[in-house]
Amino acid sequence: MPDKKYLKLNDIESYKIAFNLSNYVWNIVLKWDYFAKDTVGKQFVRAIDSISANIAEGFGRYGKKDKIKFFRYSFGSLYESLDWNEKSHLRNLLNEEDYSHIFSELIKLPKSINSLILYTNQKLKV
Repeated sequence: MPDKKYLKLNDIESYKIAFNLSNYVWNIVLKWDYFAKDTVGKQFVRAIDSISANIAEGFGRYGKKDKIKFFRYSFGSLYESLDWNEKSHLRNLLNEEDYSHIFSELIKLPKSINSLILYTNQKLKV
């Protein structure tokens, strides 16, 4: 009988995208002036950090419903991050390249998170 492969957090595409993106945004916001960091920056970082954090928390839960609840929470943080990305761009805190990169990574996540929810629904019995 072949060895059973267990899913690890770093195997989850949506987690990897969100985790890398949160560090990307962190490094940008660190360079902003105090006012921009204190107003937009803190909220942008919290929102974007929350996407991967909720996926990680859901991954660590036991029951299917509990897991999916946290995966769904990540959607709220995802859409909040899209809002902060737009505001940061309009307020000239992000250049075109950073804005576009963040946007293109964020729009990959709904499909990826939905796939994770579908996988969880199909594979877990509890």
